[in-house]
Amino acid sequence: MPVRTPSSWITSAALAGALTLTATSAVAAPSRDNSNNNTTHKITQAVSQQKLTEHLTAFQSIAEANDGNRASGTSGYRASVDYVVERLQAAGYTPEVQEFTFPYFQEVSPATVSADGTELAAEDVAVMTYSGTGTVTAPVQAVDTTGERVGSTSGCEAEDFADFQAGSVALLQRGSCAFGTKAANAEAAGASAVLIFNTGLPNAEDTVAGTLGSPEATTLPTVGLSYQAGVDLLDAQEVTVGTDTVSATRTTYNVLAETGTGDPENTVMVGAHLDSVLEGAGISDNGTGSAGILAIAEAIAKTKTENNVRFAWWGAEELGLLGAEHYVTDLRENDPEAFEDIALYLNFDMIGSPNYGRFVYDGNASTFDPGDTNVPEGSGAIEAAFHEYFASVGLASGDTEFSGRSDYGPFIEAGVPSGGLFTGAEGVKTEEQAELFGGQAGVAYDSCYHSVCDDITNVNLQGMEEMSDAAAAVVLRYAMSTHDVNGEGEPYKQKSKGAVGHPKGNDRGHGPHSEHGRGHGHGHGHDKAAA
Repeated sequence: MPVRTPSSWITSAALAGALTLTATSAVAAPSRDNSNNNTTHKITQAVSQQKLTEHLTAFQSIAEANDGNRASGTSGYRASVDYVVERLQAAGYTPEVQEFTFPYFQEVSPATVSADGTELAAEDVAVMTYSGTGTVTAPVQAVDTTGERVGSTSGCEAEDFADFQAGSVALLQRGSCAFGTKAANAEAAGASAVLIFNTGLPNAEDTVAGTLGSPEATTLPTVGLSYQAGVDLLDAQEVTVGTDTVSATRTTYNVLAETGTGDPENTVMVGAHLDSVLEGAGISDNGTGSAGILAIAEAIAKTKTENNVRFAWWGAEELGLLGAEHYVTDLRENDPEAFEDIALYLNFDMIGSPNYGRFVYDGNASTFDPGDTNVPEGSGAIEAAFHEYFASVGLASGDTEFSGRSDYGPFIEAGVPSGGLFTGAEGVKTEEQAELFGGQAGVAYDSCYHSVCDDITNVNLQGMEEMSDAAAAVVLRYAMSTHDVNGEGEPYKQKSKGAVGHPKGNDRGHGPHSEHGRGHGHGHGHDKAAA
């Protein structure tokens, strides 16, 4: 695709001078002369705190100028894309901006429900993702439910609405089919709004927080309720349902750029998601990963590599890995030979958490059971490469789940060997991890994860530099030879200080990726209940 000309973006020289970042690690900054040639030293020197700070400051300034966030589908994300494109062009790359559409949703203000003049408690009410917007006052009518504690088929069939009075608010119970199906059937029957309450079965009494699947599911205000709130409405006469949302199909972007040298039939891919959540600027998640690989791309731009290196900044990760998924699907369908040329994928999603750990994706399943996750052959070698680097500079490292819940997910599902780094999200650091990495035990790795306070003060710059140096060293290693992953090139020889390696077996520090939220995900948890 042609390069899109960047629109204006905001610089922040003033912020750069006043930048304050946490530094909680007790580990001294490592010596950087740790490779078997001077190139690694030069690259890691170029990926400096100053360079990383420059990029983080730009992302912070962009968010401040665009409603406080850089979420896909917003002007803040577009400005972030423009910034990355401009910096890549300045470094000599010819970046490609890949456009795709995605389902955008924003809850502008909390949903409310009143019954016969009495408002339900806020904790009993949750808007459905992709709900329509508006305020409706109308009689409430239960559809195929008596409130029994069951997984109900309520609203799953058009016939359930045979006696429904058009204009009423449909009261449905969770179970058997997708929320979107229930809402669509209600709309077809003439409902003015939809309320869906929980089943009441064990562990299913809380408020339903679900997704309708897409903006096309319904235009009606659609709200989830707790089991008890739903049962109480069975005797109500009139309800008022209010939602304030934006639900639409929008356009967003991936940014791609590759080196001018190296074998294109043995391509090393390096990626990080560029988008934030709507709640904040997303500087830890994932300005750190985006800034880190941008600094690496700038540092490696004039390096003669044996293999082609392709950098990627993904859009809409926070909505379910959509950018990486689009890229993988599109390439497999339209240029399968080019997809087969991808030797491996390296992912960097949160690499500067304020109470950080040095976590490596567990590609050899030595610490975490991967369950149903596909683990392509070669992923264990990538994990080992990162641990070898940390050992070579005298830093401890640990494992984190290789669960597929960040942008490497679509790659491993398609059989591409993958790996990467992660410094932790809302999970809590253990005593063992505090001994290994410094920081505070009993405190979240990132207390501002997916929150408004995830701003430029929410980064441990020392930790980010340690992780970015590791990323740079391993990117350069595979730019020169992927022998340990796929047999291409000469075997790599790592010079090691032998001072500190990662702990073995059950002694390893680890950050369960269930923290990293993504529906991340980040793991990011990116999905909500569907039925």
